[in-house]
Amino acid sequence: MKTETISTEAGDARITWHPARTARLVLAVSHGAGGGIEARDLQALADTLPRHRVTVALVEQPWRVAGKKVAPAPKTLDVGWRGVWPALVRPGLPVISGGRSAGARVACRTAVELGAAAVLALSFPLHPPGRPEKSRAAELLGSGVPTLVVQGGNDPFGKPEEFPDGSFELVEVPHGDHGFAVPKRAEIGQEEAVTVITEAVVKWVGSLE
Repeated sequence: MKTETISTEAGDARITWHPARTARLVLAVSHGAGGGIEARDLQALADTLPRHRVTVALVEQPWRVAGKKVAPAPKTLDVGWRGVWPALVRPGLPVISGGRSAGARVACRTAVELGAAAVLALSFPLHPPGRPEKSRAAELLGSGVPTLVVQGGNDPFGKPEEFPDGSFELVEVPHGDHGFAVPKRAEIGQEEAVTVITEAVVKWVGSLE
């Protein structure tokens, strides 16, 4: 594991690299607007994917590195993501652009522009909670590259059945909320829920060859 600071027009960002021994892809993932790279799904991917020849780069946006508690506007998030991209492509491998929640939106919005090989959207915030009329489906549908959405079955930002038809793939984490937490009464435990995520991503990444 190696950490490096990257200067961007939005401030300093940080990349924590989890290298694969013989990597064929880089999966770059950023956090959401309310958390960091310690999120359970991001940590699980960083632990699992290197064993499948995928180097994982966990990206902390400048606002998070600066210690701020509130994320800036989407355009500023895009600026930060563009700023770290040269470091992500430096290994010379195809890069999957990914993120959770707000980070997933950034990945979708910038994928074609940056030349991403694919997009991984974790907990894509299809709409604000209770506001389905404020749909962000156009961002997802406009990613322009192979896209996998991993969504909690009880995500208040958009349940799997609310998603429109499109060329993306969607995997449901049963009973999961926006952070993929599952209630104690669910038929699957928290560890199993995380395994659903990692297995889905491993399978999808394999299909990109």
